[in-house]
Amino acid sequence: MSPQLIVVGAGLFGLTVAREAAERHGLHVLVLDRRSHLGGNAWSEADPETGIEVHRYGPHFFHTNNERVWTYLNRFTAFTPFSYRGQSNHRGEIFPLPVNLATINQFYRAAMSPDEARARLREEASMYQGGPATNFEDKAISLIGRPLYEAFFKGYTTKQWQTDLRLLPAETLTRLPIRYTYDNRWFNDKYQAQPADGYAAWMRSMADHPRIEVRLGVDFLSPTAEVNRGVVGRVPVVYTGPVDEYFGDAEGRLSWRTLDFHTEVHPTGDFQGTAIVNYADVEVPWTRIVEYRHVHPERDYPADRTVTVKEFSRFADTPGDEPYYPVNAVEDRARLTRYRARMEAEPLVWFGGRLGTYQYLDMHMAVAAALSLMDNKLSPYLQTQTVGDPVAS
Repeated sequence: MSPQLIVVGAGLFGLTVAREAAERHGLHVLVLDRRSHLGGNAWSEADPETGIEVHRYGPHFFHTNNERVWTYLNRFTAFTPFSYRGQSNHRGEIFPLPVNLATINQFYRAAMSPDEARARLREEASMYQGGPATNFEDKAISLIGRPLYEAFFKGYTTKQWQTDLRLLPAETLTRLPIRYTYDNRWFNDKYQAQPADGYAAWMRSMADHPRIEVRLGVDFLSPTAEVNRGVVGRVPVVYTGPVDEYFGDAEGRLSWRTLDFHTEVHPTGDFQGTAIVNYADVEVPWTRIVEYRHVHPERDYPADRTVTVKEFSRFADTPGDEPYYPVNAVEDRARLTRYRARMEAEPLVWFGGRLGTYQYLDMHMAVAAALSLMDNKLSPYLQTQTVGDPVAS
């Protein structure tokens, strides 16, 4: 049967749309991805030497307050409770992250109460003399003062973005909570968990439907691909690849950050005692070290070996680089406005996902956005079509 819907990109957004179109509307859905696996960046595989599950594109921690998303995803995987608790290495000393009452007291060598800590940071923040705090640096200093900002945010964020922090939007800071309790969980969400059988099994389960066909290693934007953008206007397409690439960089390239990984196997059962240690000082070239055995403490991993991954951040500016984080600088936001106008005019194409919308989406956000697209745009359109024939042929 000819595909009645084409989904470009087999990440969580694309797989959710494909599954919903197949189940709600009985459509034959063709999912294309230029990678060799499902799941986009949410993909994991066993380290060949230790058997420890490693997330190929950096650590993923599922969390959500969205009951619909949580119920929906439990159809495809069981989850194991897991709360991510961070640590930061600053000048050779380990501090708990996100910044909380323990971090504040350790940093100031004090034993402040929550009210005393709030007062201390208000005093530090009052030293900020700039104008409206519209960028990352000004916003951070205006909230917590310069000492904590320079210790835990400035160096790490400089390495992460390699951009003048005064050019990053203030909203970048919203992913970094500040707490006046001893709670060092990174997220506050009701549901915090890891897929019990790993991300690969989860993604395969979502794609496992008789009306979903997956073709990997296919570049939809290549004119030589068997199925390419020549179908646009004849078959509805949900596109989750880079929006600037789709339009041939007509409005200029959008800026992305990517990651390089250095994997090491150590002859010990525990290298750092926790899943992630950030390295806050700019003199250390890597941003963090991830030890994946701690992501699944319930598993029977080797007692004499462990695997760690050092992450190095840089601009995604060479062919083959995987885009991870939208820089979202001023010029990027201007380009995105122009791309959005093009997106609105593209016939029978719906753009979604992290790459297709140029916004950082956590996993639960990607699923919620895909369900919203189905509810509000794609389903109303598909209900006007005749199931059994290629849509909009």
